[in-house]
Amino acid sequence: MSVLTRDEAQTRAQLLAVHRYTIELDLTGGDETFDSRTLIRFDARVDGDTFVELKPAELRSVTLDGHPLDPEALDGNRLALPNLTAGEHELRVDARMRYSRTGEGMHRFTDPTDNETYVYTQLFMDDVQRVFAAFDQPDLKAVFELSVKAPQDWTVLANGVTEQVDGVWKAAPTPLISTYLVAVAAGPWHSVRTEHRGLPFGLHCRRSLAPHLDADADELLDITRACYDRYHEKFDEPYPFDSYDQAFVPEFNAGAMENPGLVTFRDEFVYRSAVTDTERQTRAMVIAHEMAHMWFGDLVTLKWWDDIWLNESFAEYMGYQTLTEATRFTDTWTDFGVTRKSWGYDADQRPSTHPVAPEAVDDTASALLNFDGISYAKGASALRQLVAWLGEKDFLAGINTHFARHKFANATLADFIDNLAGATDRDVHAWADAWLRTTGVDTLTPRVTTGENGTCALTVDRAGSRPHRIAAGLYDRDLGDDGGQLVRRERLHLDLPQTDAHPIGKRPALLLLNDGDLTYAKVRFDPESFETVRKELSGLPEPLTRAVVWNALRDAVRDGELAPGAYLETARAHLPLETDLAIVQGVLAFASAYITDRYLTPEERPAALATLSDLCRDLIRRTEDGDNPGLRLIAVRHRIDVAAHPDTIAAWLADGTVPGGPELDPELRWRVLARLAVLGATDEAAIAAELERDPSATGQEGAARCRAALPDPEAKARAWQAMFGSDDLSNYLFTATARGFWQPEQADLVREYVGRYYADAVAVADRRGPAIADAAGRWAFPAHAVDADTLRLGEECLRDADPIPALRRKLVDQLDDLARALRVQGVGEN
Repeated sequence: MSVLTRDEAQTRAQLLAVHRYTIELDLTGGDETFDSRTLIRFDARVDGDTFVELKPAELRSVTLDGHPLDPEALDGNRLALPNLTAGEHELRVDARMRYSRTGEGMHRFTDPTDNETYVYTQLFMDDVQRVFAAFDQPDLKAVFELSVKAPQDWTVLANGVTEQVDGVWKAAPTPLISTYLVAVAAGPWHSVRTEHRGLPFGLHCRRSLAPHLDADADELLDITRACYDRYHEKFDEPYPFDSYDQAFVPEFNAGAMENPGLVTFRDEFVYRSAVTDTERQTRAMVIAHEMAHMWFGDLVTLKWWDDIWLNESFAEYMGYQTLTEATRFTDTWTDFGVTRKSWGYDADQRPSTHPVAPEAVDDTASALLNFDGISYAKGASALRQLVAWLGEKDFLAGINTHFARHKFANATLADFIDNLAGATDRDVHAWADAWLRTTGVDTLTPRVTTGENGTCALTVDRAGSRPHRIAAGLYDRDLGDDGGQLVRRERLHLDLPQTDAHPIGKRPALLLLNDGDLTYAKVRFDPESFETVRKELSGLPEPLTRAVVWNALRDAVRDGELAPGAYLETARAHLPLETDLAIVQGVLAFASAYITDRYLTPEERPAALATLSDLCRDLIRRTEDGDNPGLRLIAVRHRIDVAAHPDTIAAWLADGTVPGGPELDPELRWRVLARLAVLGATDEAAIAAELERDPSATGQEGAARCRAALPDPEAKARAWQAMFGSDDLSNYLFTATARGFWQPEQADLVREYVGRYYADAVAVADRRGPAIADAAGRWAFPAHAVDADTLRLGEECLRDADPIPALRRKLVDQLDDLARALRVQGVGEN
C-alpha cells in the first residue's frame, strides 16, 4: 500500500475541487465484509492525471463519467484516473470491503454478554480507504451524503441527523468536512436523547452497558451542556453542525475521535466498576477536548498533517481550561501537570522528539507517529504559556479571527500565527519560532545569592533557548501552633531570560520555580530548597504546587540526579498525607511502573515493593472512616498490584471485599486474580470460573491477561502463539495478553522470549498494520528486561529488520527508555 506524500497531496489539491460524496453502505452481508458504493462529484481545474484511494476486498466496478475503468488497474490502494479534462466529473465505485478487528476502518464487534453486534468507523489519517473510495487528504473538503442499509433492529448514527426510510438509514448531508472526519456507528444501541438550545444531543452505548450509562447520563449531559455553553461564550462562531451525538464504542484505539456531530469514545468511559473522582474528571476533560475540536479541527481543519498540533494542542488546552471554568472540576490543571506533562517531557527527551509544529511531514505514515506527548501535552503547555504571555482576551480575539477567516476550509500554522499577531502588539512570530519550531525541554535552576546585609537575590539559570513567563514561589515555615506547614510569602512573576537578579529578602525555606505550572520546563532546586522538599513536601498548601515538586523529583530520578530509592523514601514520607487524588495516583504509578520495575535492580525490588505495600496500607488505614473513597480505591488497587505474597489479596477475593470496603467489583476481582496469577497462586480453573461470573468483553480481556500471566511454560507458549503466531486476537485482546505476559517476577521463565520478541514483533506488524504494531511496541515489549543484551538486540532490529514506521517509533522510544533505566540503575548502585 502506498502512503500519500505531502508533494502528491499538494499536486492533487491544485488539480481538483471535490464537491460531494454520495455513499451507500450495506451492512447486511455477513460477518466479514460489507458493500460500499461511492459517487464522487468533482472538478478538474486543468487537464491532468490523478488517482483515487481505496482498500477493498473486491473492487467490482469503476466508472468515470459513465465510462468503465478496469478494476484490475487498482495498484495497492490507488486507482489511477488518467487524462482528466478540465471541467466536471463523476466517479462511481462499487466495492466489497472488509470489516476490521483492529479498530481501523469499519470495526466490527460482537458483545460476548448478549451476542449483539456493533460496527463503527475510525477513519483517521488514511483509514477512510477501508470503507469507501476517496480523494483522501484533509484539504479536499466536500459534502458527504450517506445512506446505510443495516439489520432491522439496528440504529445507525452518522455525522448528521439520521432517519430510517424504507429500511435504509439516511443521514443529513454534512457541511464541508475532510474525509477522515466522516463517521458511522451502527448496531442495537442503547440511547439517551435530549435537546439543548434546540440542538439534538444523544448518548449511545452497547445494550449490555445500558444500566451504567443511565447511571451517569445526567453527569455526562450536564458536562456536555456546560462545555457547549462556555464555548459559545468564548467563540463567535456558533456550533457548526446539526446535532451532537456521543457514542461509546467497543475496542476503540484512542481515547475519543472528534467526528463532527458524532464523537466516538472508548466505552471504558462507561464505568461498570467504581472509579475515582479524578477518573470522572478525566472523562469530562475528554468530552471538553472533543467538543473543542468541533471548531478547531472540524470547522477549521489543518491543510496537511504537519499542523496536527493545531488540532490536538488546542483541544487539549481548551479542554482543561474550559472544564475548570464551566464545571465542578475546578482543579484540572493539577491532573494535567501530573499525568499529561510527564508524557510530554518524556517524549521530548527521546531521539524521536520533534517540534510541536514540524517544518515538514513528508507523508501520512510519518504523520501518524506525531500523535504523541509532544502534539498533545507539550503543545497544550505551550498554548498555556502563550495565554499567560498574551493575556486571554488577545488570545481569544486571535482565535475568533482565525475561525472567521477559515471556517469550513483549511489553515496552516502561518495563518494561525498571523491571526494571533493581529490581536496583539507582541511578537507572536518570534514566540512561535522559539516554542513551536524547536525540540527539547528547557531546564530552569535557581541561584540564590546573599548580600552583606543578609538579604538575598534570585537569578534563574536557563539551560535552553525559549522565553518563559513564570512565577517563583517563596515559601517560609509556619511558626504557629500547628507547625508542619509551608506558607507562601510571595509569588514573583519573572520573564526569562533575566537581565538582573531579583531581590527576595530573607532566604525562604523553599524557592520553587514555575509555581503555578504555567510554563513547560524542568525545574531544579537550590540545596536548601531541596532539603525542605525532602522533609516538608506535604506541607505545601496547594495541590498544583505539590504537583510541580513531584514532577521535579520525577525528572531528577530520570536524569540520574536523584537515586530512585530516595524518591521512594520521599513518597513513603509524604504520600500518606496527600489529599489530591491525581497526585497520589501519579506518584504511585511512577513508583511501581518505573522505580520498582525498571530503575531498581532485581535484588532491590522486593524491598521497594514492601515499601509501597506499607504506604498503601497506611492510606487504607487512613480512609477507614469512609470520608475519601477515591483515595481508598487508589490505595487498594496499588496494594493489589505490589503484593509480594498472595495471602491478603486472596482473602479479599474469597470474601468478595476488602475489610471495611470496598466490595470487589469486576475490575478489582480481575485485578486481584491477575496478581495471584503472577504469584502462582491461582490456576486455569479459577480463571474460567471468574470468566463465567463475568463473561463481558472486559471479562474476556481480564481472562486473557490472567492466562498470559500464569508462571507456567505452557501458558507462556500459548500466549505467545496467540499474539504472534496467529492473527485472531482483536486489538484489545492482543493488548490484554501482552500486559499479562511479561512480569518482573518471571524473568527467568520468559528469558527465551526476549530474544524472540524483535523478529516476531516485526512480522506481526507487517501483517496486521499500525494499530497492532503500536500495541506490539507498547505493551508486548519486554520492558522489565533492563540489561545490555535487550538493548543490543533492539538496536540490531532497528538497523537490520526494517520494521514498519509505527513499530519503529515505538521501539526507538522503548530502547531509549531502556538505556535510561540502565543509567538510573547505575546511579542507584553508586
